[in-house]
Amino acid sequence: MSNKNKKLQGIVYSTNPDYSIDEPVSDFMETLSPNKQNLLVRISTQGRAGKKATLVQRFVGSEDDLEKLSKDIKKHCGTGGSVKDGEIIIQGDLCQKIVDYLLAKGYKSRRG
Repeated sequence: MSNKNKKLQGIVYSTNPDYSIDEPVSDFMETLSPNKQNLLVRISTQGRAGKKATLVQRFVGSEDDLEKLSKDIKKHCGTGGSVKDGEIIIQGDLCQKIVDYLLAKGYKSRRG
């Protein structure tokens, strides 16, 4: 979703002449420390033409920190991936390797 559409939050039209769109106070979300995170790592083939992808879910924090964690995981696994809808998507079946990496980094993680 582009930034210009985030302002409206579903409002299409208002007949109230005094109506004004309230700007959100802040989009900043504080990132929990690794030992307080409870990450779920699972395999999915849904919507990928039968190809396997590993999903890392339940990350609590800012988009920048999620992107950084995604980059570190991709570098460790030597594969591609992306961040979408608050999930890290890694190409291939690397579930156990990612769980071991996250545990070594201090994150609570488990296979789902």
